[in-house]
Amino acid sequence: MRIGPLAIALLVTAFAPIAQAQDTGLAGDEQILLKQVMTDKKTVYAANLGLTEEESARFWPIYDEYEAKQKVLADRFLANLNNFAEKYDTLTDEDAAAMLKEKMAIEKDGAALKQVYTKKIAKELPPKKALRYAQLETRIQNMIQRDVYSLIPLAR
Repeated sequence: MRIGPLAIALLVTAFAPIAQAQDTGLAGDEQILLKQVMTDKKTVYAANLGLTEEESARFWPIYDEYEAKQKVLADRFLANLNNFAEKYDTLTDEDAAAMLKEKMAIEKDGAALKQVYTKKIAKELPPKKALRYAQLETRIQNMIQRDVYSLIPLAR
């Protein structure tokens, strides 16, 4: 499984904006790295789901749609993270409250999105493959979150 490179690519993607302190969104290099993360995830699913040609024809369009919506959430996460990095030394209670509100909204939206798309996938794949997809998605998300959050300093 190629989950290691996936985590490294996401970490680089997540923390390059902090180092650069950009407020204009993701730079070209970061977009390339994010695209590599998505490619690596596709490779993991392709290698582990064992989809038939017919199943692939139904699965991949749903997966691509899900990933496009996940990217919007990732962009929001990175924007919130950049905001935290920029204000780290001067963080006010108001700043912290706004960042916490956005963090919780991103997590809520992510969970809702995962529910919707896992149900769509479950309608198109045999139950064991749908479960395997859900297990892989959870493992990948948990691993990435663990690695990313372990590198973010706590607010002071």
